[in-house]
Amino acid sequence: MSAASTNTAAPSPPAAAPAGPGRISASVAEARHISFWAENAAPIGLVALVVVFSILTPTFLTPGNVQAMLVAASILVILAVAQSFVITTGGIDLSISATMTVGAVSFGLVFQAVESFWVAVLAAILAATVIGVINGLLIAKGKVTDFIATLGTLGVATGAALILTDGKPISVFSPELLRLTTGKIGVVGYPFVVAVVVGVVAWFVMFRTRYGLHVQAVGGSEEAAVANGVKAARVRIAVYVWGAALAGLASILLVARIGAAEPAINTNYLLNSIAAVVLGGVSLTGGRAKIVGPILGALLLTALTNGLTLLAVSQFYQPLAVGLVVVLAALLTRFQKR
Repeated sequence: MSAASTNTAAPSPPAAAPAGPGRISASVAEARHISFWAENAAPIGLVALVVVFSILTPTFLTPGNVQAMLVAASILVILAVAQSFVITTGGIDLSISATMTVGAVSFGLVFQAVESFWVAVLAAILAATVIGVINGLLIAKGKVTDFIATLGTLGVATGAALILTDGKPISVFSPELLRLTTGKIGVVGYPFVVAVVVGVVAWFVMFRTRYGLHVQAVGGSEEAAVANGVKAARVRIAVYVWGAALAGLASILLVARIGAAEPAINTNYLLNSIAAVVLGGVSLTGGRAKIVGPILGALLLTALTNGLTLLAVSQFYQPLAVGLVVVLAALLTRFQKR
């Protein structure tokens, strides 16, 4: 056997990498940690607020204040659910608070004319739904960008509400509204019961029906969805109609809460509905659906405002606090799992 043949043994394996996580492993672990916080920003933030405010003010967790917070959150919960469907498709509805106001004005005007609670309810939802149909057609068929289309209907709805009422609130006195305002199950008021029902139905529609899957598919990739037989235009129209109808439902809770149909637009509902969706982990670029998250986001924003009020913090600082929370949540969305 030659010397050359004796040197053909297999080469020794490379030295094993040193044990321990190392810098790369540490970075991965850190990324996973940030991702966990990003995925659960709403529930973690809500729990943190409850703990902090319950320590700072003993009034925060009393049954009366909890009930008040849930009732106050009801309208925002419904609007956040509505906005979730729109944002899941990659759109946005800037007219949602104005749509709610049109619904409230329609409720007041019809109730004054016929003095029928249920007819007024139907009128409120139908009037709001009309705005949703207009939004959907402008965006899906007219190819107007969602930002411009809903900004335009925001202006139209705002003007219509003021013109129809001459800028004056419409007082509404109804036994049904009174029961809706004062009725409760335990510490849970009827308005929040309505909001929970809306949330359950929305969750079922989004995650247990073909339509919900189509909503997510259109938001993820409209071209791929169309290639697989999804009628993207119909889906987009439907989310705006669905969202507007929910805004009409929320308008009834709004009238019940203040005892009048107020024609002035409350832009806080618009901003907070989008904020609740962001806090809830829904991607603003579309394709990522959540329902429970935005509901918890709405509760978080309500708890934040309530706690600051109990602590006698000036109302000037409350929008600042909400804005900081939303910006933090938006930054965290960069680390969400895809």
